[in-house]
Amino acid sequence: MSQFDRAKTQTGSTLDPQDASTAAVPRASEIGDRAGRLGLEIADIAGIVEDLAGLNNHLRETLENVVDSVDRSTETNNRIRTAMGELKTTADQTRHVLSKSSEQVSDTLATAIDNMQALGEGIIGITRSAEQARDTIAKVQEASAAIESISMETQMIAINAGVEAARASEAGRGFAVIAQSIKALANQVRKFSLENRANLQALQETLDQMLAVARHNSEWAQSAIEASNTAKGSTQQIQSLVSSVQQLTSGIEDLGDPVHSNATNSRQVSERVSDLVKVVGTAGTQLGKTRERSENILTISEDLMLFIAQAGFETKDGALILTCQKAAAEIKAVFERGLDKGEITQDALFDEQYKPIPGTNPQQVATRFMDYTDRVLTAIQEQVLASSSRIAFCAAVDRNGYLPTHNLAYSKPQGSDPSWNAANSRNRRIFNDRTGLRAGRNTQPFLLQTYRRDMGGGQHALMKDISAPIIIRGRHWGGFRMGLKP
Repeated sequence: MSQFDRAKTQTGSTLDPQDASTAAVPRASEIGDRAGRLGLEIADIAGIVEDLAGLNNHLRETLENVVDSVDRSTETNNRIRTAMGELKTTADQTRHVLSKSSEQVSDTLATAIDNMQALGEGIIGITRSAEQARDTIAKVQEASAAIESISMETQMIAINAGVEAARASEAGRGFAVIAQSIKALANQVRKFSLENRANLQALQETLDQMLAVARHNSEWAQSAIEASNTAKGSTQQIQSLVSSVQQLTSGIEDLGDPVHSNATNSRQVSERVSDLVKVVGTAGTQLGKTRERSENILTISEDLMLFIAQAGFETKDGALILTCQKAAAEIKAVFERGLDKGEITQDALFDEQYKPIPGTNPQQVATRFMDYTDRVLTAIQEQVLASSSRIAFCAAVDRNGYLPTHNLAYSKPQGSDPSWNAANSRNRRIFNDRTGLRAGRNTQPFLLQTYRRDMGGGQHALMKDISAPIIIRGRHWGGFRMGLKP
């Protein structure tokens, strides 16, 4: 049954075949628009899948970093536990040595203190004895002086007796002998007294020196006793240190259990996160397959739009396809005239040595032909941009997606904000994503694509992309791209 007969059966009336044909035309023209809307939706889905794949990869990298961190933490905990064991052993040894040393030092100091106290007391006793001896010597010196005085008086008496005996002549001869003997005895006593006085003086000086030394030694002995008492306090501090080391050892033992538990928990966390990494990896694989499928579906939808356009169906993109092809042909003619006039060489026009422009973010690159394209392409591209409100941008790109000269609105000098730069400084950049590369490398009369345009700062815009190849003297240079609003 024909379309006309089906229409007749459904409506119960007879339609003129010409009217039926006319009625079918709008439905056919809507195919292109619907295919275009379908392509945009598929492009959006493909972009979302790509974003999910990127997030999944980021999540996997993050989890892998977590696993590495947990593994390092576990290793650190194990080293801490080993170090704590060694520290406990060292602390036990230190406590044992300090305890033994404390006992030895305590015993030694106790003996030294007793000896010093005995020495001090002995020195003090010597000092007292020396002072007593000095007092006795003083008394002896007094007695010696008295004896000397008596000796002198006796000597005077003997002299007087001798004078009287001489006067008495024969009668006093015997008395004279006695007087002479008393005088000799007095002289001898006086001599011994003088010698004793000199010896006592020397003894006195010796005792004074000994007493000075004894007093000095007594002071040193007293200082030594005080120092010994201080050392005794230090011994108590050493004993206190032994107790502190004992507490430290106990603390190390108490701390060992949490560290061991922490190491065990870290190992368990590492195992669980590792399992999660595997799950994320599996999800990544599935997302990769989904991404491939979505790109395949996107390609099919683009092929469908291309088929509809080539089949002659009237669509709202038809006129813009012709505009794109005309612009590509005009650029081809301009480039070839430039080669003929020597305005640029073929080597320079096909330069692919992209040199990074310092200080740019996103990265911009320079080629030998970019100044030339700035001169000859700006006017063409601005005229095409102004020809339709649906054209969001238009620019020529080489085979690698490099866009040397953009529309003036997107060729602003870069600033300090990378997000702003991504949206406003799009010239001198390489757009080697799927859409950009296909537009640059397509050799068919035209290519119609749908994609999400990265506007920077995480913002995207759904776009259609029409491109036509630019062939220079039989050599494929790139293509002319037009980004269309939906």
